[in-house]
Amino acid sequence: MMRENKLRALLNAGKPSISTRMWSTWPGYLESLGNIGTFDYFEFVAEYVPFAQEELANLARTAELYGMGSMIKVDFMNRGYVAQRAVAAGFQSVLFSDHHTADEVRETVNMVRPEGPGSGGHFGYPNARFIGMQSHIPCMSHVQRLKDVVLCFMIEKQSAVEQVEEICGIDGVDMVTFGANDYCITRGWNPADHRDAWREAERHVFETALRMGVQPRAHIDSMEEMPYYLNMGVRHFCVGDQMKVLKNFWTEQGSRFSALRDTL
Repeated sequence: MMRENKLRALLNAGKPSISTRMWSTWPGYLESLGNIGTFDYFEFVAEYVPFAQEELANLARTAELYGMGSMIKVDFMNRGYVAQRAVAAGFQSVLFSDHHTADEVRETVNMVRPEGPGSGGHFGYPNARFIGMQSHIPCMSHVQRLKDVVLCFMIEKQSAVEQVEEICGIDGVDMVTFGANDYCITRGWNPADHRDAWREAERHVFETALRMGVQPRAHIDSMEEMPYYLNMGVRHFCVGDQMKVLKNFWTEQGSRFSALRDTL
């Protein structure tokens, strides 16, 4: 069964999108998110947490039940393997981290693009969930499905920022996201001490992407941060982070209780 790629459809239509970050592999959280019905897709941060391959399929299934799209953030070193397994499980988009150069980005694009005459791609026709566990869709339909997978890249190294125009000119790069922490590490900075500088780098990345026809995607913690990016031309957002939301709640409520407990 061919399912619509939610994020690809929004990109093709020139419409905005909103997602949120999930750390847990428990599908119950996704069911809760899907029941709310306000998010276009979720981002599973596989770079940060342990997971089993069958859990990827369970996450993808749950998203499909609620008409949501799905994105997975992967590590750099094993990116090709994890991305292919996630796409085979049903994930519709991939966020790649830690690329330093345009050549690395080209290599990654080829890892998840379909094989074919002159394509340069390396992804074949595995009998996995996304083709009905067996060969239930025509090969060329499978090829189109792979072409529809949205590829997003973290621009988070100083060298990647310097090469962002070349990166955005690579066929297959659909979206870019800026990573302040990794960027500052490559500059030898603490982000808090150089906020203006990394914000300038972020603006350069996003404005270059828009000029090159690639959509920037901003990570924000609340809707109050959105106008800054909207004025820049950004229309795609990831709002909130599951772990950060919980930590903020625990910190605030725990501190209030601790202060009260000391008076009892």
